[in-house]
Amino acid sequence: MRKDTKGKNRSRRDFIRNTAAASAFIIVPRHVLGGPAYVAPSDKVNIAAVGAGGKGRSDIQSVSHENIYAVCDIDDNRLAETLNQDWTASFREKAKTYRDYRVMLDENPEIDAVLISTPDHMHAPIAAHAMNLGKHLYVQKPLCHTVAEARFLAKRARETNVVTQMGNQGHAEEGARLINEMVADGALGTVQEVHCWTNRPVWPQGIGRPVGSDPIPTHINWDLWLGAASFRPFKERAYHWFNWRGWLDFGTGVVGDMGAHIIDHPYWALDLDLPNRISASSSRFGSDMETFPIASKIHFEFPTKGSRPPVKMTWYDGGLLPERPELLEQGRMLGDNDGGVLIVGDKNTLMHGVYGREPRLIPEAKHLEYQQPAKRMTRSPGIYQEWIDAIKDRSKVTTSDFEYAGRLTETMLLGNIATMRASENKVLEYDKVGMRFTNDEGANAYLDKVYRPGFGLV
Repeated sequence: MRKDTKGKNRSRRDFIRNTAAASAFIIVPRHVLGGPAYVAPSDKVNIAAVGAGGKGRSDIQSVSHENIYAVCDIDDNRLAETLNQDWTASFREKAKTYRDYRVMLDENPEIDAVLISTPDHMHAPIAAHAMNLGKHLYVQKPLCHTVAEARFLAKRARETNVVTQMGNQGHAEEGARLINEMVADGALGTVQEVHCWTNRPVWPQGIGRPVGSDPIPTHINWDLWLGAASFRPFKERAYHWFNWRGWLDFGTGVVGDMGAHIIDHPYWALDLDLPNRISASSSRFGSDMETFPIASKIHFEFPTKGSRPPVKMTWYDGGLLPERPELLEQGRMLGDNDGGVLIVGDKNTLMHGVYGREPRLIPEAKHLEYQQPAKRMTRSPGIYQEWIDAIKDRSKVTTSDFEYAGRLTETMLLGNIATMRASENKVLEYDKVGMRFTNDEGANAYLDKVYRPGFGLV
């Protein structure tokens, strides 16, 4: 009897073909599995960093227990300085390096998450590019450069379902939770008045654009540094690497820099949402409003929300301070060396420093009498670890995600707009639903901006 070798061969071919097909199905990049940038809890997160100097360096160090997959900076020297740190030994040889974030993100689908530590004007373009590729995001404060960007980033984060966090580290500290618990406990009574201040700026403001230009060093890609902003000549130390904060084209001034560390705490504890009225006064801007003023005072009015009555918040910078409370002991500092907050209730007043540190009722005798309530809020493992944990376990959450951070940043940026319109002698009326000022068309021009081609929100 003749054996049916043809059938056996056919069965063997089918088996091999089916097995290969099954294997091809199984071997799928992990960024495809489980939704955007899926990472198994046992895996290390593949992190790419955009911005390696300054705060970017400490951001990278804070997540270096994960896998630093790639690092990008427009300044080769700053990148080299970071990679030559002792703590980078575990990844410096294998981490890919880039100048252009777009090339880095497009060429490396294995990247799970991105740190963004650049000047403010580039936060949103980089974040948008990364979210479109399904990358989780940690963006340094402030979240973005314009009100429209704040709205866009929050919406895009919802659409892409990525894990997001803004880098206002005090939000994850113990003081932030104590403030929330004291307010919820009724220790202050009814709150309708808040004062926030900082010692900033510690960079040039109130100046005009420098004349002329300097040769662009070979280690800097000036076009990439400008990114979304209009072209201007390179001037040594005028913008890159630190003094960009004071320039309207690149930074968000003092309230943008420090508001996320100061305003954040009463904003969170009182559930303030967005203001409906904003006004400001200031010293002079730089010529043609190139730089923010040396000092400003901004008034925010937040409407009633649920059972909470309206709240008035005042911001002070450039050496301005709130009136010293009579309750505060003689010789005792307001806040700390960098600034602080007074949350004024009809029962008690709470004072704390920057990052929400050292929250105490004043005077001290009142604080010593007070029984701190039981800890009701979940304690944080830290602003970075919250983000990492939520990437690996989607049942966990970040507490300064783009939803919250977007509203906080929008509030700060509205304050900047009020400062820029101070000469109009108006209290700006803000419609948060329509995202527009109803009584000053000129102010609406500052809610959004024009992007240079190649660096928009795509």
